[in-house]
Amino acid sequence: MSRFLCGPCGPSWRSRGPGALALVFVFVLGLSVPMGLRAQAPSGIDRSAAMAAALQRSGLLKALQAETRAAREMAVAAAQRPDPVLRLSLDNLPVNGADRWRTTRDFMTMRSIGIAQALPGRDKREARARWYEREAQAAHARHREQATEVLRLTSVAWFALRAAQQRLGLLAAQRESLQRQVLAAEAAARSGRGTPSDLLAARDALWRLEQLRIEADARERVARQALERWTGVQGQITLGEPPRLDEAAWVEEPSRRWLDEHPAVQALQARAEVARAAADLAHLERDPDWSVELMLSQRGSAYSDMLSVGVSIPLASNRARRQDRELSARLAEADARDAEVDEARRVSELEIAEWQQALAAALAQLELIDRERLPLARQRVVASMAAYRAGTLSLRELLAAQEAAVVLSIERIDVELDAARPWSALDALRSTTPAASNTQAR
Repeated sequence: MSRFLCGPCGPSWRSRGPGALALVFVFVLGLSVPMGLRAQAPSGIDRSAAMAAALQRSGLLKALQAETRAAREMAVAAAQRPDPVLRLSLDNLPVNGADRWRTTRDFMTMRSIGIAQALPGRDKREARARWYEREAQAAHARHREQATEVLRLTSVAWFALRAAQQRLGLLAAQRESLQRQVLAAEAAARSGRGTPSDLLAARDALWRLEQLRIEADARERVARQALERWTGVQGQITLGEPPRLDEAAWVEEPSRRWLDEHPAVQALQARAEVARAAADLAHLERDPDWSVELMLSQRGSAYSDMLSVGVSIPLASNRARRQDRELSARLAEADARDAEVDEARRVSELEIAEWQQALAAALAQLELIDRERLPLARQRVVASMAAYRAGTLSLRELLAAQEAAVVLSIERIDVELDAARPWSALDALRSTTPAASNTQAR
């Protein structure tokens, strides 16, 4: 983490008396309120609104919705019999001799009209429809999985922008304080009450702060663009009130409780169902479809008309190397999908446990910082200023105490963001997992 110096400096503080000490207490007050609990602007986009906008904006979610509709439409079509085939023909037309190109002279010449119909069995048609229904369910499951990811990434982007804005706000406040101290150090140096080293220390602190502000400004721009990417909200973004990260009992629920409805697991289970439906269809496809044909043939007026009836039966002459192999392939695919589901359950269970542990650790760090380290940093700043005014502490030691306090405030912002990441993952999972949603309201 970059470090910088801030706060009052220079012997002029000794001559300013109560005013100098007042600025120190302003500095200390800024450290006394945990960054995660400070009031936010009343207007702006809150986290829930950002996530709702992201769901509406996601092109992939729209694509998966369209895939679901397409598969369901195909399921209806697959359950129907194939369309009949109309056949028109002119058979046995003479091409030479006295009757060439005549359609009524030769007794073998026939003008025919017929209709043919393939007759796939009802069980086969239902199997095809069931396959497309499983495809629709798989697309819907992928939609829910992607929605979970959109919610997670949007929430993380929202918290990241909030942290970036907090850093900029903290640095802006310290920059104003340092600018005043540089002016005071310059005045003290001109009057002979200060030393050139004090002025150099103040200027160095200011420029180091400016360097850190440039970095923080770049991070804020990146975070704002990330949130814009998900929500479509452009320009200067004001964030609403954040949720409390330490008041959600559902984050401690056993990870196994969420696995049956875990979006990633369900998406793979849906693909396994598709594979099993394809295997069922391949088993039925081992028996070929029959077709029937009815044809009426008209000859010359001197001859009688003819009616023909035909049945077509494909011969499975190489079933062992064709249909049986296809069935074996479909069954192997189903086994592969089942294995993926088992692995996904184990991975997801570990992932949830890691999120829970990471969140618990970050919240424990925040509690330690608020209970022990922030009060200690404030006490150190006040004690250092008193010693500096008494002439028993050097300027650099005073600046070091103030630097440590500000760095701690930035560290707290980062730790809070570390807590927000796993919290966002668990919250997104809870939002799209019925079993987890029933544990406790947000």
